[in-house]
Amino acid sequence: MLNPNIVFTAPRVTEIIEKPIPSPGVGEVLVRTVRSCLSAGTERGNLLGEPNMGLHSVKDAPAVFPRQLGYSAAGIVEAVGEGVVSLKTGDHVAMSYSQHAALQCRPVDFTYLMPDGVPFEAGALTHIAIMPMQALRKCRFEFGESVLVVGQGILGQLAVKIARAAGAAPVIAADPVPAKRERALALGADLALDPGAADFAERVKEATGGGARVVIEVTGVDRALDTALDAVARFGRVALLGCTRRSEFAIDFYRKVHGRGVTLVGAHNQARPEHDSSPGWWTRNDDAFAYLRMVSLGRIDLTGFIEEVHPIADAPAVYTRLAAGGPFPTVQFNWKANHEQ
Repeated sequence: MLNPNIVFTAPRVTEIIEKPIPSPGVGEVLVRTVRSCLSAGTERGNLLGEPNMGLHSVKDAPAVFPRQLGYSAAGIVEAVGEGVVSLKTGDHVAMSYSQHAALQCRPVDFTYLMPDGVPFEAGALTHIAIMPMQALRKCRFEFGESVLVVGQGILGQLAVKIARAAGAAPVIAADPVPAKRERALALGADLALDPGAADFAERVKEATGGGARVVIEVTGVDRALDTALDAVARFGRVALLGCTRRSEFAIDFYRKVHGRGVTLVGAHNQARPEHDSSPGWWTRNDDAFAYLRMVSLGRIDLTGFIEEVHPIADAPAVYTRLAAGGPFPTVQFNWKANHEQ
């Protein structure tokens, strides 16, 4: 059996490289990947060799290649290592911090049994979906509050879905691209606005009765955050979900944050407790299983959410499009055809 991997071998260069089939160690499972998600923001940054791509990376350190991404995927357990009792061969699983690889070993704690009826395309979104979930939790969102989602890439689109499922009213999406705004409405946003419009803040305040109570900022861009702060309610909460690549922000924090009692919440997905969830602070595993339950029960419907599905042979062309910049669709790679060769 072949084991192709999608690897960034140099800036802007993507290759499909055969690697040995790994064997699961203690506490690991070997998974045959069926679907893997492309996360455009993170993967574009890694493909281009941008600085500050990891939470613990040295600031402005030069990029090192080759590097391999993925981190959100689903597949079928092929074998289990010593000590694994929660999963067995043949189980359908979602994975966190996975890779774009046909066969991969994952620690059992990063691998989640999918309930019956959850399709692989939804399961493969698990690790990405829990990012806006934890951002919403950290803001201590309450049923019926207004939520503004700034940025409509894959994280923002999932944030719209999750906020609606959690009872946000209204859910407002913001994106400068008209097609992204139209898609946000199709995904369940009550209103979709251009954040560059002169009346953006006024329209948000009109729709929410004074400003959004919760803002999920997904872009990581200072101008987007500055605009969002104009639209947040007094004593509102803003989750900084989008990862910034530089530290020079020009924002009037005194008037837009301090003076209005606004809370800024660091919402990196790794800023979680390792054990024992508590209100607002859930573990990665608890959020992952909550997401999968919501999908299995129909609370989150992801039918048609994925815009493009590609065989792995298309990966170099797909990443060339990604490197070029501009709006990018929600993409998954289908590894099933490779296993059937």
